[in-house]
Amino acid sequence: MGLDGCVARSARVVQWRAGCANRQGVKRTILVTGGAGYIGSILVPLLLEQGHTVRVVDRFFFGSDTLQPAQTQYGERLTLVRADVRTLPLETFSGVDAVIDLAGISNDPSCELAPSLTRQVNYEAAVTTMRHAQRAGVKRYILASSCSVYGRGEGVGLTESSPLNPVSLYARCKADAETALLSLRSSDFCPTILRLATVFGLSPRMRFDLAINVMTKNAYTNGKITVDGGGKQWRPFVHVADVAETMVFMLHAEAHNVDGQIFNVGHDDNNVRILNLAYRVRDAIPGTQIVMAPTDPDLRDYNVRFEKLWGLLQDRQFRTIEYGIEEVLGALRSGFVDPDERRWYTLAQYRFLLDVERTYQEVVLEGRVLS
Repeated sequence: MGLDGCVARSARVVQWRAGCANRQGVKRTILVTGGAGYIGSILVPLLLEQGHTVRVVDRFFFGSDTLQPAQTQYGERLTLVRADVRTLPLETFSGVDAVIDLAGISNDPSCELAPSLTRQVNYEAAVTTMRHAQRAGVKRYILASSCSVYGRGEGVGLTESSPLNPVSLYARCKADAETALLSLRSSDFCPTILRLATVFGLSPRMRFDLAINVMTKNAYTNGKITVDGGGKQWRPFVHVADVAETMVFMLHAEAHNVDGQIFNVGHDDNNVRILNLAYRVRDAIPGTQIVMAPTDPDLRDYNVRFEKLWGLLQDRQFRTIEYGIEEVLGALRSGFVDPDERRWYTLAQYRFLLDVERTYQEVVLEGRVLS
């Protein structure tokens, strides 16, 4: 399966793209923070395809090659800025019409690896980005948040107005960033918050630390799936391409429909208990062994409703969990995705980079590298 498999150019996607198309034909300059990541590597080519100019701000810890095909195809309409969002200057936002904020240290284990750094990047830098955008005259701002802000959910069918109960540093930073963004809302600044379900599916910057992806990979490579936390906990899921297309839809939506609004992004049919998810992967890869790990119950447990989003999307379709399993499995079987590539494991890559930095500091003497 090639890159077309990653962006899933099916008849269903054609219908989706017709719905989120740039109907007015307005060409905008869009700044995407974290644009070389798992979601950004799908989103950025989609924005370029619709005629926009895109400015990607990223540290490129996982490489910039995921956007190389887009650079080759669209040339000067795509600019890659290697920068740290913690020190992003105001001039970065000059001439920008909209910001889609994807930047951040992702997944709970990675966040706990360096809690202070996580708070700086996922909250403090996010607030700086919002304020810079507003000062620079940016009109639209889309924040990628997470359904993990519900944490230990109270009951099933959580909506955007349900109480937040984040149980991880990652989720707490997301909740705080949401509050900060909404406080900046004005007649000239339209913020929209998207609480993403747990994402799955193929991307040029693959991730094998997400439940559906890692279960499929483990079943294929090891013939075994390990279920942590008891397996009874609920999770909602959404395909990475559906996330990107939803962001484009929100970018083009009438402002009065999205201004200051929060949307859960996913589909009711993709609410699944973790153990049930393991069974569904086993159905796709017969003979897979399911092992229950002797771990403490997972504090994260949330079943989420998405009817507010679908009031706007109406007859669109989202990809199913089975679609994602088969997609990832096909990429593994064909060799398109290397399951041993370190960059596809967020925590492993961060640890590697920290080790490199520590090693470099140890060999530096008075600003000079020892030979």
